[in-house]
Amino acid sequence: MNKLVWSAAAMAVAGSGAFAQGANVPDNLEKLSNFQQTGVTEFTFIEQDGDYADGIRETLKKITLPSGFKIDLYAVVPDARHMAVGPQGVVTFVGTRKDKVWSVTDRNKDRVADEVKDFAPSLQFSIPNGPCFSADGFLYIAEQNRVLLFPAAEFFYESPDVAAFNLVAQGDLIPPEEESFNHTARVCDIGPDGMIYISLGQPFNVAPPDKLALYDKVGIGGIIRMNTDGTGREVYTYGVRNSVGHDFHPETGELWWTDNQVDGMGDDTPPGEINRQVAAGQHFGHPWYGGGSVRTADYEGEEVPVEVVMPIVETVAHAADLGMTFYTGSMFPEQYKNAIFSAQHGSWNRTEPIGARVMVTMIDEEGNASIEPFAEGWLDENGEYLGRPVDVKQLRDGSLLVSDDLAGAIYRIWYEG
Repeated sequence: MNKLVWSAAAMAVAGSGAFAQGANVPDNLEKLSNFQQTGVTEFTFIEQDGDYADGIRETLKKITLPSGFKIDLYAVVPDARHMAVGPQGVVTFVGTRKDKVWSVTDRNKDRVADEVKDFAPSLQFSIPNGPCFSADGFLYIAEQNRVLLFPAAEFFYESPDVAAFNLVAQGDLIPPEEESFNHTARVCDIGPDGMIYISLGQPFNVAPPDKLALYDKVGIGGIIRMNTDGTGREVYTYGVRNSVGHDFHPETGELWWTDNQVDGMGDDTPPGEINRQVAAGQHFGHPWYGGGSVRTADYEGEEVPVEVVMPIVETVAHAADLGMTFYTGSMFPEQYKNAIFSAQHGSWNRTEPIGARVMVTMIDEEGNASIEPFAEGWLDENGEYLGRPVDVKQLRDGSLLVSDDLAGAIYRIWYEG
């Protein structure tokens, strides 16, 4: 699919089941799939200056970083969640848990965004949390129950009408009767095998026994993968409660991912997780384990019927580890090469809140990993959240972008030495 040309794309839309139009898909998707105009002409633009932006900059003065690192406001982006940086470096696409995808452009390359506007305003999105790019410029957006494909998004985003197709039609990502308001934020990434990987969080605190067979079959509570033409779908990962961040190790190609663990078991248990997966079909413990080796009360005492892979890193309980990325740039000191930068969104069910920071995980030559705070201060001394980081992505210059859905902002972190 990544070698698709325009004529082949139109033929695929007309004749391939992978791009068949779902019954609930708005008419505009069919028009855009056939390169037709929709009549939509207006964008929503987000003001980048003024009191609101100044207030965010004041907050950033409280953020602590290792020596030599700096942070500043990159863009005001409402409800900013997961990000996809265009491979040409033209635009960054930002998902939300609402109905907008934002395009963020730094036109003069001063490392501050000049323009933020909604992407594909003629389409109706539903929780478009997870954008991701293939290396050759195809944008995928994982919604609650659909995956959309946008060839040449960095080119077409300047127009309200964009070339758009179903990769997975509405209602085909998960059974519609399994749709929920809980754990619906999907993330996606293109693996070194050229396949697209999509996380499917299960909606319960602890998945009940009568759902397990169905969930294993379709990949809910797991990570699925498929070819980038929508064929060859399979469940790659089992035993996941709700993963909202993953990336592939730049040298080994292994899939690493964060997982949010079971609530209501106390302030300090169970731990959150960063996992390393080395083979298809591995199981990571949910619902028998609540996090790490801590058993859930719902399944305590039961024999675990699967071979479980334990996390490579246990993180502090309830900090809500979300987006993550391996650092491959040359701007940061050498010690950060191939380290994981990840966002802790912050706790909601702890008597003393914790999180709201960017973490760094160092991995040694033997594969051992250790985690520590990298950027923190969005949780103040009064226990008030000044921001809640969601995702971390790398710009072409080697600096990092951090999204924040509470402040409605993207920050840029760079190294001056």
